[in-house]
Amino acid sequence: MGQHGKKELIVQDLVEKFSNAKSAVLTDYRGLNVGEVTELRAKLREAGVEYKVAKNTLTYLAAKETGYEDIKEYLSGPIAIAFSSEDPVAPAKILSDFAKDHDNLEIKSGILSGDILDADGIKALADIPPREVLLAQIARGMKAPISGLVYSLKYPINGLVYALNAVKEKKAE
Repeated sequence: MGQHGKKELIVQDLVEKFSNAKSAVLTDYRGLNVGEVTELRAKLREAGVEYKVAKNTLTYLAAKETGYEDIKEYLSGPIAIAFSSEDPVAPAKILSDFAKDHDNLEIKSGILSGDILDADGIKALADIPPREVLLAQIARGMKAPISGLVYSLKYPINGLVYALNAVKEKKAE
């Protein structure tokens, strides 16, 4: 297989990954040594995230084909992309945590549900609590408003009854 055919296969593979990804995070891994990259790949793999080194030109061709051509502004230096087709928060969370201890890993940008995020957007995504925590917060939050709703429904009715009684007494006079 020639160079051209090989590049086409890489682009098709990337197109598939971009298409199936709930999220993807682009990083500049230049400062990491082989041991650190191996450690990072293992953490990502545990969460079902694939970490793929790709040439900028081929990444751009795949991104363009999947409607993400605006990602071009982030394609400089050596790029590795973390793709997740399951958990949209996992790549951002794992890479952000790893970057806290390894400041030579730079998070450049990412994709979430069809939108391109900058580095700050990825950090915000990484800060989203796990699903179980969110569900617990929602359940807690729902209890309070329901009791408030009952309270506010009860008292306007009392007010209405009071007003009707006042009208009735007025007419009786």
